Amino acid sequence: MPTPHEAEKQHTGPEEADRPPPMSSHDVVPPAAPSRNPCCLCWCCCCSCSCTPPSPEEVQSWAQSFDKLMHSPAGRSVFRAFLRTEYSEENMLFWLACEELKAEANQHVVDEKARLIYEDYVSILSPKEVSLDSRVREGINRKMQEPSAHTFDDAQLQIYTLMHRDSYPRFLSSPAYRTLLLRGSPQSSSEA
Repeated sequence: MPTPHEAEKQHTGPEEADRPPPMSSHDVVPPAAPSRNPCCLCWCCCCSCSCTPPSPEEVQSWAQSFDKLMHSPAGRSVFRAFLRTEYSEENMLFWLACEELKAEANQHVVDEKARLIYEDYVSILSPKEVSLDSRVREGINRKMQEPSAHTFDDAQLQIYTLMHRDSYPRFLSSPAYRTLLLRGSPQSSSEA
């Protein structure tokens, strides 16, 4: 009979499939809670339960424009969780990594971060490769000779546009977004 520890290792129930893949140390993501329980009652179910839920007004503003969603840390978190369900979370991870790179002033750190971004999201060998056209990909290959904080600007814009045109409309009609909207509606507040 296996010990409880061994039994835990052998268990691969449905909650295992709901967990995101492990992330490397250079992914631009706040540290997660030790346990990612998809049954947790956290408002976003993608970070620790100590997070503050967005206001109803903030949730409603996400439908006004994609820019408002992307400028909201809570909005990015919820949208990223939605992208994970569509198997396109790498688009958000790439966009966030580019934002972090643009904020970097130290050239040595820029070189290292640019190399990691290239390996993680641009290289055709990467399992997290983002979809870029050949013109943008060739431009990045040239710029990688002497990387700067803006090496990936064209690629970042292309991925931002892809998320805006492709995933954002589906996000707005998703159950996850509709649930957040309902939580803030006057009707749901009066029922509580």
